[in-house]
Amino acid sequence: MAKAMTKSQLVGRLADKGDITKATAGALLDELASLAAKEAKNGFTLPGIGKVVLVNRKARMGRNPQTGEAIKIPAKRVVRIRIAKALKDSILGRK
Repeated sequence: MAKAMTKSQLVGRLADKGDITKATAGALLDELASLAAKEAKNGFTLPGIGKVVLVNRKARMGRNPQTGEAIKIPAKRVVRIRIAKALKDSILGRK
């Protein structure tokens, strides 16, 4: 299995494709990440990729894997990415 693309590889690819400098591509990528973090509570959509959203998880019962003891897991908010159908279809193939 191939290794995942690193940030520097991604910046290099964006710089080559967009005919811009690596510094500009890196700044663009950083700004996109910070914008997604700020707007996640309202839902931040990356067209063709997916939507970043905040989801409320309910409290539930779980188990301590070492002792087998039942424990209560509190409710919390988590970040989710809902993958776009177009991306799923392009990766998994058409059904």
